[in-house]
Amino acid sequence: MSDQATLARHLPTAEEAESSKRRQIIEGARAVFLSKGFDAASMNDIARAAGVSKGTLYVYFNDKEQLFDAIVGQECEAQAEGIFDLDPADHDVEAVLKRLGVAYVEFLCRPEKASAIRIVTAIADRMPEVGRKFYEAGPARGIARLADYLAAQVEAGVLVIEDCEIAAVQFMEASHAALFKPIVFNFAPAPSRQQIERGVRIAVRVFLAAYRAPAKS
Repeated sequence: MSDQATLARHLPTAEEAESSKRRQIIEGARAVFLSKGFDAASMNDIARAAGVSKGTLYVYFNDKEQLFDAIVGQECEAQAEGIFDLDPADHDVEAVLKRLGVAYVEFLCRPEKASAIRIVTAIADRMPEVGRKFYEAGPARGIARLADYLAAQVEAGVLVIEDCEIAAVQFMEASHAALFKPIVFNFAPAPSRQQIERGVRIAVRVFLAAYRAPAKS
């Protein structure tokens, strides 16, 4: 293969270069939003943090609202990625819920995630579509996947649950009880792995006490 052909093979395509530039801008915007909040952030700040000209910034995004919307989309995708991949054929509910709970709370209690939730909450009144998108693609998707898993366990006779969606919400809320809100309000640092495991272990025990099918005599 000639040197020219080798070079051509390793050069990024126009599409790859554009995608890379877009990611660069989004990461710069993320840093600005997390440090300054949505209202205080400016397109000048974002261009500077992303290392691009303001003209280049406007090629990809019309305004900071559109940029923030793109970041929210990424946050939602990340929240669902892997954590809620549950096998309905796995009937060891205790083990499944412990794995899920720990992974979910660890993800939720990262300082940058708490900051993102603060920002979304702050602007949800005047940008309801952003709040709706964040909830639908993030928490609502996780709840639906867990509810589907629980419904499969009800069908298998492992659990007895009247409303699987409510039960899913109950477990998710119980898993981060006393761990997440202190971070959101800057009252406490992120919990340790030991604290998370303890909280989830209690949540699982309470959940199974309420919903485990009675042993057959």
